[in-house]
Amino acid sequence: MPTFVKIEEGKVDKPTFDQYVPAHKAYVQDLIAKGHKARTGYWAEHRGGMLLFEAASRDEAEAIVALDPLVQNGCVDYQLYEWKIVAE
Repeated sequence: MPTFVKIEEGKVDKPTFDQYVPAHKAYVQDLIAKGHKARTGYWAEHRGGMLLFEAASRDEAEAIVALDPLVQNGCVDYQLYEWKIVAE
């Protein structure tokens, strides 16, 4: 299955962002349970973070990202990329 990366940058204040973090974590746990091999985290030196996951297609990846509570609640701007892994 192709791997996708959502690179995001926060666009709201921290209290607003933080109220959606528990829902984002639950969303990622659901992706893991569904076999998408999702991982998420944030940048130590910069506002924003990354979601790494597998999806069957670009369309499915876009649909997955649209369900992220951080996206649905306008907390982040993001770019979505397909990542071609060359070594594991």
